[in-house]
Amino acid sequence: MSAVRSPGWHVAWGLRSHGELSAFQQRVIAARAQSRIPNVLLTGEHPAVITLGRRTPAGFGERGAIPVVEVERGGEATYHGPGQIVAYPIVHLTEARRDLHRFQRDLEEIGIRVCADAGVTARRVQGKTGVWIGDHKVMSLGIAVRRWVTWHGLALNVTTDLSPFRLFNPCGLEPDVMTTLAAEVGHDLGIDHIRDRLVHHAGEQLPGGPFEPRTWEDLEAAIA
Repeated sequence: MSAVRSPGWHVAWGLRSHGELSAFQQRVIAARAQSRIPNVLLTGEHPAVITLGRRTPAGFGERGAIPVVEVERGGEATYHGPGQIVAYPIVHLTEARRDLHRFQRDLEEIGIRVCADAGVTARRVQGKTGVWIGDHKVMSLGIAVRRWVTWHGLALNVTTDLSPFRLFNPCGLEPDVMTTLAAEVGHDLGIDHIRDRLVHHAGEQLPGGPFEPRTWEDLEAAIA
């Protein structure tokens, strides 16, 4: 079977549950590993959920009414909710790109460039993953890889309600370390606009870019 070499696809899912996207990613990963589709960037928002990465300490327990689910990505616990852009790049890392540390730095670079577009200087912090504005974290990330196909990804707080982060230590950090892009800029730039900038920069940083728009139904048909 010949490999698919067309430009990557961007599929925006709107607002869908974390469970639905977890199951959907498995199907997309399988299709990508079989070279039936090009690289794919999935973006959207989740209803409120706390996800526990592989490094989350044991005994996390419930956190009020917010669902808590274990996931396959690296890192510790984090929160997803409306107003936060989640991006799942499902990309095949060729031999020249099989460096997961580099891939994480590429994801951080996407967030740094999005913040720059918004007029905010963002940075990395030595020894920590994610993107920071001053002493506050605006973007988290955690990845998994199977047969050199990546999944999971990044979460950028745009207008996110930060109160759920106070129910635990996000990414093992103090709860008040989290911020939003809107809070740092001083106004809401619009989540659709920020998503467009994120997709643009992902197309520059990740294998398979640029990512051309496709519908959920297009991708469903391709992986059937």
